[in-house]
Amino acid sequence: MVGGFGHIPVLAEEVAAGLGLGPGATYVDCTAGLGGHAARAAGAVAPGGRVVLCDLDPGNLAAAGERVRGAAPGVEVVEIRGNFASLPRVLEREGILADAVLADLGFASTQMDDPARGFAFSRDGPLDMRLDPAGPTTAAELVATLPEGELVRLLREYGEERAARAIARKLVAARREGSIATTAQLAEIVRSVVKPGGSIDPATRTFQALRIAVNDELGSLEGLLAGIERGAKRRMWLAEGARVGIVSFHSLEDRLVKRSFAGLIGAGLASAVGAQPTTPTGAETAANPRSRSAKLRVIRLELRAAEGTLGRIGV
Repeated sequence: MVGGFGHIPVLAEEVAAGLGLGPGATYVDCTAGLGGHAARAAGAVAPGGRVVLCDLDPGNLAAAGERVRGAAPGVEVVEIRGNFASLPRVLEREGILADAVLADLGFASTQMDDPARGFAFSRDGPLDMRLDPAGPTTAAELVATLPEGELVRLLREYGEERAARAIARKLVAARREGSIATTAQLAEIVRSVVKPGGSIDPATRTFQALRIAVNDELGSLEGLLAGIERGAKRRMWLAEGARVGIVSFHSLEDRLVKRSFAGLIGAGLASAVGAQPTTPTGAETAANPRSRSAKLRVIRLELRAAEGTLGRIGV
């Protein structure tokens, strides 16, 4: 597999410790990617365990399934292609109870490093940015069609870009002269407005904003969190004492996770695993710079008063 199994999962040790998996447990990976976290979990739930993989990208889902089966041949593997926002209802319908759930909101190297996917500006490629290759809207289409005011809103809300108005104005002027179809074109336009300064490229926030909009990333996360909240109350897809971990990579994501988890904890439905969110060590960020902004939060569902054990999950 291309680059496949060389992918480095972020906060691997910390995720494994936080989820506390043991033999026979059911582990649900909402963002299977290339299967780094799932392969490790498969070894922990063997024998008799089950790994459920979900991903929008069919290539990554297949790669993750192959990796997990190779890591623990006796573990049941279930593959679900789709948006993780709908995963809780799928699991409810299938009667699957999760002992541990992980959503790593980062991107697989096959997506970020492939110029044809259009996620990054390090190498030129089509301005695409779709996690689902069959998705309806590309970043190029947004840049070409959104009114200037909507571009300003998108850049401010999703990219937290201070120069949103100036960038939007320049994009509208540039598209009058011809299509903005590649990552290099977009990056060059943004850099002509936002001068270098600080530790990140001037185009970073614009690319983040477009990627979030193309894939409705925050809407999908809100859908997943709503499913977790529903599961915590009704226990229709989350087992007693189940643990849920989410790895976020920017403040917009983490804000939603923090608020949702705090609500569950405040309602007495869950408790925090760890006093503070977990971030990468210096050694990890040196080995994998993409991990530098990762933040892991884990909660454990509280047992109902009538229940006396945590079932199969470790404590």
